[in-house]
Amino acid sequence: MAVGLVLVAAQGISNATTRSNPLSTRASARVVGPTFPGTNCPAFPADNVWNTPITTLPVDVNSAAWLASMSSARTDLHPDYGPSGNPRSPYGIPWMVVRKNTVFTHLTFQYASESNRRPYPLTASTPIEGGSDRHALMVDPYRSASSASCTLFETYDTYYHGAGRSTAGSGAVWNLRSNSLRPAGFTSADAAGLPILPGLVNFNEVAAHAMNHAIRFTADCTQESYLWPARHEAGQNDSSCPPMGARFRLNASFTLPASQCSAFCQTVLATMKTYGLILADNGSNWYFQGTADTRWTYTEVDQLKAIPATQFVAVDESCLMINPHSGQALQPGSTAYQAKCGPITSTSGT
Repeated sequence: MAVGLVLVAAQGISNATTRSNPLSTRASARVVGPTFPGTNCPAFPADNVWNTPITTLPVDVNSAAWLASMSSARTDLHPDYGPSGNPRSPYGIPWMVVRKNTVFTHLTFQYASESNRRPYPLTASTPIEGGSDRHALMVDPYRSASSASCTLFETYDTYYHGAGRSTAGSGAVWNLRSNSLRPAGFTSADAAGLPILPGLVNFNEVAAHAMNHAIRFTADCTQESYLWPARHEAGQNDSSCPPMGARFRLNASFTLPASQCSAFCQTVLATMKTYGLILADNGSNWYFQGTADTRWTYTEVDQLKAIPATQFVAVDESCLMINPHSGQALQPGSTAYQAKCGPITSTSGT
């Protein structure tokens, strides 16, 4: 049953091993990158751009225009996950940990030229997101005949059929111990060519009061371009709209009182101030996504609807890039970071 698989995938959090690189050596130790609950698989190396703090990055020169295009002045953030009224089918994007000895299958892709055409651990019991996107997210902690251990498989518009007749709009595969990006111009299960699962609000992380990665979100209008680490655009000819991959940070001065924002809520606020949001797909303005999990409560989700979009700024994270084909990022506190991104002088969101 799909919900059961999601719950199995939500057991405890462990730490990933920090990977060293002379360009990203930290001046002081920091928490290593997150791992996926129920596995020892990292959500990419600790120095991946998803896992890199952005508190001191400069505001992007296009910030005001991009916020205006997303109707920020009259919009509050919207958590796109939580209780649905049906205890067995919560809102959000489901995912699963692949069981050992799972039989892999081939899929036929609509966008085959930009998909990883290889076997996927998709089965009749794989949970598939409801609605039109029909995402399927699978973390395989085991080595298979065609993939390394800790491989992330993601598909869009997914339909499982037996005897090798399964179909999907697109499919993408990531080695979770690598910083490699998809080829430039390639989509993924997301319009931005990015992975989905590492950017979701995850119940276990929030419950542990430590969500150390950026969060994916959507905008109604995106332009015909993308910014690193995104690899694909799906926008329109309007430069006032943000590009895929644009990153936004919650102002450090923004607060909600404890009476209106529980520890769960405060954890998400801290994440948005430290790691921010990454624009990953077209959709409703300022909707951010989380895992489908029966443990979310209405209160925990509704409290997050009190965050005004006007409290965000777009930041310029281009200085973090080490290689345009890699998600590895310069780390705050390193000599290389200070040389390229400037000295750490403020944690203000403005």
